[in-house]
Amino acid sequence: MKKDNSETYPLLSKIDSPADLKRLPIDALPDVCRELRSFIIDSLSKNPGHFASNLGTVELTVALHYVFNTPEDRIVWDVGHQAYGHKILTGRRDSFHTNRKYKGLSGFPNPEESVYDSFVAGHASNSISAALGMSIASQIEEEGNRKVVAVIGDASIAGGLAFEGLNNAASTKNDLLIILNDNDMSIDRNVGSLNKYLVNINTSKSYNTLRYKAYNVLHKMHLITEKHRGIILRFNNSLKSLIARQQNIFEGLNIRYFGPYDGHDVIRLVRVLSDIRDMEGPRILHLRTVKGKGYPAAERMPSVWHAPGLFNKETGEIIKSNTGDKRLKYQDVFGKTLVELAEKDKRVVGITAAMPTGCSMTYMQECFPKRTFDVGISEGHAVTFSGGLAKDGVRPFCCIYSTFLQRAYDQMIHDVALQHLPVTFCLDRAGIVGEDGATHHGAFDLAYLRTIPNMIVAAPMDEHDLRNLMFTSLKQDYPFAIRYPRGKCEHEDWQSPMVELPVGKGRKLKDGTMLAVLSIGTIGNIAQKAINDAEAEANVSVAHYDMIYAKPLDAELLQEVGSKFKTVITIEDGVKSGGMGTAVTEWFNDNDFAVRTVRMGMPDRFVKQGSVAELYKECGMDSESIKNEIIRLIKNSKQ
Repeated sequence: MKKDNSETYPLLSKIDSPADLKRLPIDALPDVCRELRSFIIDSLSKNPGHFASNLGTVELTVALHYVFNTPEDRIVWDVGHQAYGHKILTGRRDSFHTNRKYKGLSGFPNPEESVYDSFVAGHASNSISAALGMSIASQIEEEGNRKVVAVIGDASIAGGLAFEGLNNAASTKNDLLIILNDNDMSIDRNVGSLNKYLVNINTSKSYNTLRYKAYNVLHKMHLITEKHRGIILRFNNSLKSLIARQQNIFEGLNIRYFGPYDGHDVIRLVRVLSDIRDMEGPRILHLRTVKGKGYPAAERMPSVWHAPGLFNKETGEIIKSNTGDKRLKYQDVFGKTLVELAEKDKRVVGITAAMPTGCSMTYMQECFPKRTFDVGISEGHAVTFSGGLAKDGVRPFCCIYSTFLQRAYDQMIHDVALQHLPVTFCLDRAGIVGEDGATHHGAFDLAYLRTIPNMIVAAPMDEHDLRNLMFTSLKQDYPFAIRYPRGKCEHEDWQSPMVELPVGKGRKLKDGTMLAVLSIGTIGNIAQKAINDAEAEANVSVAHYDMIYAKPLDAELLQEVGSKFKTVITIEDGVKSGGMGTAVTEWFNDNDFAVRTVRMGMPDRFVKQGSVAELYKECGMDSESIKNEIIRLIKNSKQ
């Protein structure tokens, strides 16, 4: 924010830290919220990011920083889609225009960026476990009266890790406050029985007010002690359940429950948080919020406005680039191809973990709703569920973003690969994804998948290969992983006839005499340009092979390469430690080929946010870097 914006944001322009916020009278907070919401709308209309979820937590964010003593007190955000207001109030207002940009602010909380960001938040459902650890750590370290708050959404709390955290919080001495931000929406509409329960739960506000005021009075009179609190709590919960004829799932875990409250009444939130802040023992505050609050278009269509890109803030029109580019996105080719396969084979079903729109499983949902399953934020369950389907003859296509499939590694090994069950894993957003940064890059799949016995691992060079690999997977009796990137395809004519691509067979794209380039996946198109540029610039001769499969490797192809070339470059859009290049190096070594193998890919560090082009250049994976490496290696080999 520039200084001349002080007229537009008279209060917000003076808030450089939560300490500045605390100096304001409580009746000024609604105006702070209005300015903060307006600032987020204005900023994101010009610099895209996660929109609707951040508008829904404005009042909560202001109330938290008004009541708690951050950063000494810890606020642990779940996922981080909802933490933009937190960033703006904690000294990053003037740099917020760099959010999600190269060398700018991360789109998610990151302790390396600010002391106010207490924990990395890019994958869902981790806030309760992390915050519980912090709460207990403060007791162990005897760090005084530190408060710890976990903020979690209604979709994230349905994740398995969140339930594990809740269970542990209920059985361990701690003073954790869990805030449930319940907007009845995740990225797509929320699913599952817990969501329906949260929508229907009805706990009297007057009851809760009376209850915690009575508790405080009785505690001060020494009529209730912490030693006997659990017994009284269980009796109270049982009595209330009997009267209301409804069991509260949280109080059933012996976690004190307050709510639901209006999450957009900032003054009431401050008072409630002040009242329950110093209570002992785990407790949960249930807030009802509206995703996209304060921006009518986002309130009406929160899924569309999750991350809408550029938009006209006055009209609500989402601005789409009109470049005339008619190429589909890879995710759409996946979705449309899955429908084609399902039309021909009744065994085909689709599974996604809360991302039907993001991965284009919506095409399958529309055509075959009874054969499409959105299991919510539960990747481990999605994989084992797919294994169960495959065990009894169904052919599941389990589509999960590459970065989120990491959460189900054990299930892939134990519940699928060990039994060689024919599940097709479609890994969307593989490789560098861009502005979402380190928590979202699909960096590790080639490395971790190729270590699993019975697993077939493939990557298409273009959309035709994606279709062919999906078709090929139906011919196999083993788990089959296909990884493909975010973004546009290579060609407009995507709908080619599907043919089988023999498992473990690559292809020679171009002959050459001086050096061989081995690529896998869509980065092979960048390598192709680099080879052409190198040959034109330096009069060299370079062969190019598309591996297609990282596992099993094409032994016949590698034998040809090892016999003809002394130097090989491998290129992949993933970590080079343990990936396809490592596999090729191992093969040459195991088969006694003295080949120098230069691996190109993502470095052994976490790559931050930026455009895909910027990050490719930083990692040395752009066509210019590949071209220069080709020329350098050939030049050195002649010396």
